[in-house]
Amino acid sequence: MPKFSRDPLPPLEWIRSFEAAGRHGNFTAAAKELGLTQAAVSQHIRSLEETLEIRLFRRLPRGVELTVNGEAYLPHIQKALSLIRRGTSDLFGRTDRKVSIAGPASAMSLWVAPRLKKLTTDFPDTEFILSTIHREVDYENHDTDYEIRYGTGDWPDRFAARLYRENLVPAMSPVHVKKLDQQSWQKLPFIAVNGLRDGWREWAANSMETVPKTPHLRFDSFITALEAAKSGAGVILASVPLVQSALKEGSLVLLEEKSHKMTNGAWITWKETLTRDHLHDRVIEVLKRKTG
Repeated sequence: MPKFSRDPLPPLEWIRSFEAAGRHGNFTAAAKELGLTQAAVSQHIRSLEETLEIRLFRRLPRGVELTVNGEAYLPHIQKALSLIRRGTSDLFGRTDRKVSIAGPASAMSLWVAPRLKKLTTDFPDTEFILSTIHREVDYENHDTDYEIRYGTGDWPDRFAARLYRENLVPAMSPVHVKKLDQQSWQKLPFIAVNGLRDGWREWAANSMETVPKTPHLRFDSFITALEAAKSGAGVILASVPLVQSALKEGSLVLLEEKSHKMTNGAWITWKETLTRDHLHDRVIEVLKRKTG
């Protein structure tokens, strides 16, 4: 009969060493993460195995490998440690924690900002610091916890979670749509935006439409271009995920059923070294929501 028959709870330091070693597949890497020596981690796991009277690892020439019993045990341990971290953070976490997020003005204003109320409600003692990125190279000058980036989701040394896939549709002020009568919207002034998104030519090619004429108005900000379209200045190629509020309030209306759906989109990204905890998981969860 196992030695723990009276109390089946092994010492926490043994459990932490087992979890780290199981995750890394290496005692040395586990020791580095925990701030211990490799010998200490090895001893913890040996003591755990002796207490359980079960082998949890197979020792290999390079590294270690979980046994069947080790693989079955690891997810239970990880879930338990996660609950402990979450409970400790929620009840006794520091009240001066700061979380920084940086990204393009359009994503920060039209996607992130509407979702911040939920985060500030859930974490009233956390300060959220928001910064705007104006150029791609500016990411190198920011040391933030999270960055909103536009692309395919593949950046060196960063994890990423998709916020939305880009979907472009012509749109304009509904007031001016009513005044069109039989006039086609293609005859109105076109509004273009500089940047990484596809433009009117790509939309036309994707929709099998005639390539539009040269835009009358060109902006370096989607936010400004959107305001111009809402005021009736012309037709904008709207990013559907970013104009949901304008569509709901009736200040913008889509002009076509055809859309240009792209593989690119907006992603929330973070360094591989960023500590994962309950707050991290909640930030990702809230910002990925389709509605604020």
